[in-house]
Amino acid sequence: MRTLRTTLRGAAVAAVAASLAAGAAVTALPATAAPTATVEGRVMAKASPTKSDAAQAATSNKNPNQSPRKAAVDPDFGPNVTFINPTWTTDRINQFLDTVNDEAEFSLDRHQVFFEPGTYGSAAGQDNPATATGIVNANVGYYESISGLGGQPGDVLINGALHVEPVVGCPNSPWACGDPGSLTRFWRSMSNLAFNPIQRPVGADAGLPYPAGVADPHQMRWAVSQAAPMRRVDIRGSLTVFGRYGEFASGGYLANSRVSGTIATGSQQQWFTRNSQVGVWDGGVWNMVFSGVQGAPATDFGQVLPNNARGVKTTVASTPVSREAPFLFRGTDGELKVFVPNARTNSQGVDWGTGAASGRTIPITDVYVARSGVDTAATINAAVSSGKHLLLTPGVYNLNAPIQVNRARTVVLGLGYASLTPTAGNAAIQIGDVPGVVVAGITVDANVPESATLVRVGTPGNGAGFATDPTTLSDVFVRVGGPWVGKADTSIEVNSDFTLLDHIWAWRGDHGQGIGWGTNTGAHGVVVNGDDVTATGLFVEHYQENQTIWNGERGRTIFYQSEIPYDPPSQAAFMDGSRLGYASYRVADNVTSHEAIGLGVYSFFNQGVDIRVESGIQTPNRPNVRFRSMTSVFLNGSGGLNHVINNTGAPAVGSFASPQVIAYP
Repeated sequence: MRTLRTTLRGAAVAAVAASLAAGAAVTALPATAAPTATVEGRVMAKASPTKSDAAQAATSNKNPNQSPRKAAVDPDFGPNVTFINPTWTTDRINQFLDTVNDEAEFSLDRHQVFFEPGTYGSAAGQDNPATATGIVNANVGYYESISGLGGQPGDVLINGALHVEPVVGCPNSPWACGDPGSLTRFWRSMSNLAFNPIQRPVGADAGLPYPAGVADPHQMRWAVSQAAPMRRVDIRGSLTVFGRYGEFASGGYLANSRVSGTIATGSQQQWFTRNSQVGVWDGGVWNMVFSGVQGAPATDFGQVLPNNARGVKTTVASTPVSREAPFLFRGTDGELKVFVPNARTNSQGVDWGTGAASGRTIPITDVYVARSGVDTAATINAAVSSGKHLLLTPGVYNLNAPIQVNRARTVVLGLGYASLTPTAGNAAIQIGDVPGVVVAGITVDANVPESATLVRVGTPGNGAGFATDPTTLSDVFVRVGGPWVGKADTSIEVNSDFTLLDHIWAWRGDHGQGIGWGTNTGAHGVVVNGDDVTATGLFVEHYQENQTIWNGERGRTIFYQSEIPYDPPSQAAFMDGSRLGYASYRVADNVTSHEAIGLGVYSFFNQGVDIRVESGIQTPNRPNVRFRSMTSVFLNGSGGLNHVINNTGAPAVGSFASPQVIAYP
C-alpha cells in the first residue's frame, strides 16, 4: 500500500528483540509484474494464468471425491467454492489450501473455502509446534475467504493454523526489512471458525534460514492490513497480528470474536476491535480503538507513559449501533441457510446466537446464487426484483447497469471477494429508499468511463430508514485503480437515515495498474447525506478532495484511518479554495451534532514537492460536534499536515512526527 517508515515502541521493541533471539523470516506471495502500459478499464473476468485441470477439479465443489452429498442438494456454486468435510485427510486439506493461496495482488481469481462442521487436525503437538504433525497448517492468500459452516464457531474446530505472514524482504536478515512487510496484505478473510492454534512454517518458508511461520506455542499469526477481516472466530490461545521481526502492518479489523490468550500487536500501526472478548491486549503504535470489547485495555490515548511514550489506546465501553455480518451455515437438516443477525444497540462482547432472538434464517431456496461469467446485471436484477436474496459466488462481475435493491430487508452476500465493476459509467449497486437491506463481503472496482457514484444507499433527499433495522454495509471494499484504470467521483454515497457502515475500505489506488494523479481519478471516498448514520471501522484513503464528507446530522464514527493522497503534483493542484490541501475528514459547516472517536490521518507526499494540508480533520466548532482521540502522522516524503483538527494540534511536517489531540473542542 505504501512505502513507509515507523518506529516500534515499548512492547513492540521487546517482541522484536525476542524474535531476533529465536530466529524467523517471512514468506512472499508471487510478485505482481509491473505494467508495461496503462490499461483503460477491463471487461474480462480472468487475468491470472489458467490453473491445471487437476487444480481446477480440486477447487470445485462438484469434485466427486469431496464431501458426501446430503439428502438436500446444494446449489451450483461454481468452480471457485470448495466444501471441505471431515473425511478429508489433513494432508489433503493442506495440499488443497496450497493451491488457492498463491494469487497475485491484483489477480482476478477468487476463492471461497468452507469447512463443514467437524474437528480437523491433531492436537498432539500443541505444546511444541516445531515437532507437531497432523495439523491443518496453511497460509491464507489474496482473494481467499475461509469460513466454517457451523451454527457456532466451535462447530468447526481446527487444530493448527490458517495464517498470514509479511512479505520477505531480506531472507538472510529479515529484521533489516520492515517495509513493505504486511502493508500490502489485503483482501483475505476468515470467519466462523474455532482454533487450537498450532503454527509451523510451510512450503518454501520452512527452508529459509529464518522461517517466518514460526509462532510461539498456542499462538497463530494474522499479520494483515486493510480489507482482511476476522469475524466470529474463537481462538483458544493467542494471536499475533504482526510479523515475527516487527515488519510494518497497518489497519486490521477484528469483530464478534474471542481470543482467550494474548493479542500481540507489535508494529501494527492501527487496529480496530469491535464487540469481542480478549484475554490480554499487548501493544500498539498510533491508533488502537476498542468498541464494546470485553477485556479491552483502559483508554490511555495522549497520556504520558513510562519512557516518555504516549498512550495510543481508546476504549468505548459499548457500541452504540452494531450488526454482525450475515453468513452461510449448514442446518441440522443438511440444508444450507443464510443467517442474518439483528442490529443491536449499546452492545458488548460476542453474539454467536442463531435463534430468532438473535436474527433471521433464510433458506437457500430463497437465495439467488449468481456466478460471474454467467450472470449479468439483467439476470441478477430480475432475480432480486422477484423477491430473491442474492449470493455472489467468487469472481468478477462486469455490469452495464447497477444491481438494484428495492425490496426492504434484502440480503446481498458476497463470497470469496466477489467483485463488481461497472462498464458503462454506471454505479455497481444502488439501494432504494427501503430499510433493513444488508450488503456484505463485496469488492467494487471502478472502471471507465467514469462513474458518478459506485455504491449508493438511498436516493438524495429521501432519508428513508429505520433505527431498529438499519441498512448495513459490512466488509464493503471499493477500489479506484489497482487492477486497471478506474474513475469515480464518489465511491460510496449514503442518503438513507440510520445506515450502518461496518468495516469499509474505500481506496483510491496508490500502486498497481492505472495509477496516476490524472489517471485513477476520485474526489471522495464516502459522502454521508443521511441523518443518524453510524460508521464503525472506516478506512478511506488517497482521494483527491475531501475523502469523507459528513453532511447529515447526528453522525457517529468509531475508528477512522486515512492517508492523504501521495501524488498531488503541486500545491496548486491540491487546494480547497484558499485552504492548503483538503482535509480528509470533513464535517459540513451547517452540521450541529456529530461525534467521532479514534481518528488517524497520515501523510506521505512522494512527488518531492513541499505540499501542506492545513489539517487532516475540518469541522465546525460547535458544542455538540465532538471529536476524541485524534492523531496526525508524517510517514515519509515531503510536506505534511500543519494541524490535527482545524487550527489545533502540532504540525506533522518534514520529518517523522505523530502529534495527538485528546479532545476537540
